[in-house]
Amino acid sequence: MSGILAVLEAGHKLSAETLAAAQDLGAQLGLPVHSVEPTIPYTADAYTDALAALIRDKQFQVILFPHTYQVRDYAPKLATRFDKALISDVIRLRVESGEIRATRQLFQGKLNAEIRPIGHPVFLSLQAGAYRADGAAAAAVEALPAPTTEPRQRPEEKFREAQRAVDLSAAQTIVSVGRGIKEKENLHLVEELAAALGAEIAASRPICDSGWLPMERQVGSSGQTVAPKLYVAVGLSGAIQHLVGMKGSKTIVAINKDENAPIFEVADYAMVADLFEVLPALTAEIRKAKG
Repeated sequence: MSGILAVLEAGHKLSAETLAAAQDLGAQLGLPVHSVEPTIPYTADAYTDALAALIRDKQFQVILFPHTYQVRDYAPKLATRFDKALISDVIRLRVESGEIRATRQLFQGKLNAEIRPIGHPVFLSLQAGAYRADGAAAAAVEALPAPTTEPRQRPEEKFREAQRAVDLSAAQTIVSVGRGIKEKENLHLVEELAAALGAEIAASRPICDSGWLPMERQVGSSGQTVAPKLYVAVGLSGAIQHLVGMKGSKTIVAINKDENAPIFEVADYAMVADLFEVLPALTAEIRKAKG
């Protein structure tokens, strides 16, 4: 067999995004997609040995992973088994003349680098939000067989990411606020709009650094990565560090009085206006429409 292997991670929200990416790439390349989910106790050795055996046996040409803590631990080791390098944190995949082109960001998103992998297999990990989870078609997921070799490592207690009180990555609607709000006392305008929309509140780094909102509300390269159906950016200039965290949003609405604000370059709907005039009126109209 030759084709694309999507390596999923049990219980991780990025698995569906990885499957969607694999299916999209498979359609472009005309290759079948096979997906596996490791269920054996985790060690880098065990996962590497098991996946290496599967890849060699089935002759997979492309291997896709979600860019998780676990993948960062073992995937580079796996790639080197095949004298390849892992192309990590990919934000976009396309096919040109039958060859893969993978885009990843450099210098906190200031530059995009498009990489052309040479030879097979190709190992790629996908940044959160690069693909929409709801774009994945239903697919059979097989369990990864245990390795036939004896790993050198023994598993310890499973690593758990710190629990966040707010998981913005699961939100369907987000109202995000930037420095244009001027003072903490003005946040009630954003809170009222969010309540009317049934949305979660997010913020740029300066807002969280100032202590106006908790750090778990931060979106961007040093915060959470989100991909809601609707992202309303209020008083946000659109620094690249923020954009990399919300670029996967389906619809972006930007409200800013600076017509040259970078946020307008990615916005689907742009309103060049004073947020202090717009937000109360917008909130009132939403409440009116909802009855």
